[in-house]
Amino acid sequence: MSEQVVKRVVIAGGGTAGWVAAAALVKQLGPLIDITLVESDEIGTVGVGESTIPTSRNFHQLLGIDEQAFMRATQATFKLGISFENWGRIGDRYIHSFGENGKRSTWMAEFHHFWLEARAQGFGGSLSDYCFELQAADAGKFAKADGLDINYAYHLDATLYARFLRALAEPAGVKRVEGKIARVEQHAETGFITALVLESGVRVEGDLFVDCTGFRALLIEQTLETGFEDWTRYLGTNSAFAVQTRSTGPAIPLTRAIAHEAGWRWRIPLQHRVGNGIVYCSDFMSDEDARAKLLNDIEGEPLTEPRLIRYRTGARRKVWNKNCVALGLASGFIEPLESTSIHLVKVAVTRLIQSFPFGGCHEAAADRFNAQSRQEIEGIRDFITLHYHLTQRDDSPFWDRCRTMEIPDSLAQRLALFRGDAHAWQDGIDLFRVDSWVQVLLGQGLAPESHHRLAKMMNPSELRQALGALKANIDGAVARLPAHQDFLARYCPAGDA
Repeated sequence: MSEQVVKRVVIAGGGTAGWVAAAALVKQLGPLIDITLVESDEIGTVGVGESTIPTSRNFHQLLGIDEQAFMRATQATFKLGISFENWGRIGDRYIHSFGENGKRSTWMAEFHHFWLEARAQGFGGSLSDYCFELQAADAGKFAKADGLDINYAYHLDATLYARFLRALAEPAGVKRVEGKIARVEQHAETGFITALVLESGVRVEGDLFVDCTGFRALLIEQTLETGFEDWTRYLGTNSAFAVQTRSTGPAIPLTRAIAHEAGWRWRIPLQHRVGNGIVYCSDFMSDEDARAKLLNDIEGEPLTEPRLIRYRTGARRKVWNKNCVALGLASGFIEPLESTSIHLVKVAVTRLIQSFPFGGCHEAAADRFNAQSRQEIEGIRDFITLHYHLTQRDDSPFWDRCRTMEIPDSLAQRLALFRGDAHAWQDGIDLFRVDSWVQVLLGQGLAPESHHRLAKMMNPSELRQALGALKANIDGAVARLPAHQDFLARYCPAGDA
């Protein structure tokens, strides 16, 4: 352990992760610590994390960020969920939304058990009929108003987002140092990091170092040799191309995730352009074929050359090692599906603020931090693996491998419980709620063999009336919403920075 008082925080690397960390630390702990961020304009960032989940809104509130100013600065749009296409079978489509499934849940049984009982009695329609956000997303509608309860996230330009956060952080006291890191100095006895030495010869000393150097993991891995747990056996994609295109129509409040024979591709609508990418496994698709497929399938004129990104799915064995905390890609990577990368940065820096080691980096605090981080990322790993494994596709070797592959015991248990009795749950710091698990499990084609019989205690006509009223209320509320693009034009128009 280190008994040294921690006051000087050095963030290695900029990009989204670095500036998220800087902005949060200076906002919450600014008078107590000195923050220096080291980055080089010559080193690019991955910068394709352009889709978020609703936790970003809470993080922005924590930082006191004005939503309209943020959205104008990042050319953002609203996001109500993800449209999954061709995942269960070719031609299938379902939406994983950010909304609740109905309202008729009790401590004894969630809403989907009532819906399953209705289906067993011959009525009830689709579960998606009972989710406001899902229906609004499918209709391309959105609004914010007093009394309107709508759960949403954002699509944003990651490069502009980092710039926006930097503009908040520097005036608040964060010192930015330009330059490439040439070497990392460590204490001879403890192995703790003591300084970053830049190519210019400048030494940046610190007490706590935050590694935001991306896949290079310069501090946490190259220096401290922390170790990496490979999850390729569960999540087999390892490559992606990203390209930006001109918009060809109104922005919809959905990310599209469209499966293909060796992975999937994304489409993220912003105000000023569209973010596109193709994710694939190089064992089953060559780079040349992936690039050609992406350019063939995109809509709109390309604004950039496709950029190749290599990655390995997995997690660092520790994200807090000695006096170094890794954030973002330096800490591990699952893959872009379900848009969790930016969330993991934000929740990690929030956790760091809560357990900040003012009196020195003690092992007990690091152990707890690592345990919480591991629990959360393993839960996300299972949720993403679910999308690949629970498929009926048999049209390609890639999907054959996904369908028949080994899965974590924790996911196997979830599948068995839902398959048998339609049970889904959310434990501790699980990111994804029961509603998310149910939407994806059903969307991928898993039909439960049984369900909780609580709803049988209702008169069938009462159950039919309750579901009918709920559906009518949702249909009416969606009908009154403006088109998403029209609301954007009024709320945070592009170019009105």
